[in-house]
Amino acid sequence: MMPYSILTAFDIVLISTLLWLAWKMLRSEDLFKAVVLFISFGLLMALAWVRMRAPDVALAEAAIGAGLTGPLFLSALRRMERLHKDERRVNIDEERKSETIFHTQQKETP
Repeated sequence: MMPYSILTAFDIVLISTLLWLAWKMLRSEDLFKAVVLFISFGLLMALAWVRMRAPDVALAEAAIGAGLTGPLFLSALRRMERLHKDERRVNIDEERKSETIFHTQQKETP
């Protein structure tokens, strides 16, 4: 069996990494980066649950937290980006129409 001091050092590194990931995830302005950090946090949290001798909770965390919620967030993000691009395209089309109407009206005015 491993010495107790190595396990403690591993636990400290794991806790520090979890805190760092949580901070980076909450402070991230890029949604894609935040979702990837969320998935990473869920996987490391599953490892923490295993370290606390709770394999059932670890399995649920890995399956639901990282395996299900993460991809759902990614698909929602992709859908939001698509909708945003469509809105931008509609706004550009409307601007072009209004510019065309404005220029036509200016040419007609003596």
